[in-house]
Amino acid sequence: MMRTLPAFAFFALSVAIFAEKPMIVAHRGASREAPENTIPAFELAWKQGADAIEGDFHLTQDGHIVCIHDKDTKRIAGKQLIIAESRLADLQQLDVGIHKGKAYAGTTIPTIEQVFDTVPPNKTIYIEVKCGTAIVPALVEAIKHANIKPEQVVVISFDKNVIKAIKTAAPRLKASWLCGFKQSKSGSVSPSFDHVLATLEQIGADGLSAGKDHLGEPLVSRIQAEGYEFHVWTVDNPEAARNFLDWGAKSITTNVPGRMKQALAGNP
Repeated sequence: MMRTLPAFAFFALSVAIFAEKPMIVAHRGASREAPENTIPAFELAWKQGADAIEGDFHLTQDGHIVCIHDKDTKRIAGKQLIIAESRLADLQQLDVGIHKGKAYAGTTIPTIEQVFDTVPPNKTIYIEVKCGTAIVPALVEAIKHANIKPEQVVVISFDKNVIKAIKTAAPRLKASWLCGFKQSKSGSVSPSFDHVLATLEQIGADGLSAGKDHLGEPLVSRIQAEGYEFHVWTVDNPEAARNFLDWGAKSITTNVPGRMKQALAGNP
């Protein structure tokens, strides 16, 4: 069953959507200029005026949560350690910055606690869970003991079971389902709108975070009309970002937060 809003609630939602300042989210930090998912990348994103950072997180063998996109370290460190089968101490021996230049030599994989420590009081962190639901208890505890408020946290994942587990364990935390749309040779787009809405309702998500491709204003508007937030990734073109903002996107995730902020403010 789809959830619907009465007319007055939809009007209030529409006002809130367009009145609220949209967030520019730094994808894996300022990842175009600094090594992705590292403290230098997140610190640079804050310096560039990002409203939020987005990072990818896995659970280690010894129960720590670390910030890294891939399930192993080969791409960013040149040496392959599988995160789920490795201890934190071993993972933090790797240099994940030298590939981005000598200035970043010696950069290590951060823990979620280290990433939390970079977040200013008025900013937000988007936590993308890249592993399964086993991370959820440790993640909820880490957020509980962090030096940030729960309102500063948004959990995102392609795994709908992760979103459902988060909303069950910590209903007050915001959580959005990640979904990328694909277009067939015949022109049809999948997943269908009905499937997306059914999934959002089933898992108790607060919103949809969609890839930028194959989106249109009708779909975005219907998502919001059903009472869900709409977020979009990964947008590096200011003109495309403006279109999504006009459609009511709550956040724009980008690899170039500084340039995006300037462009949207009307600066060259």
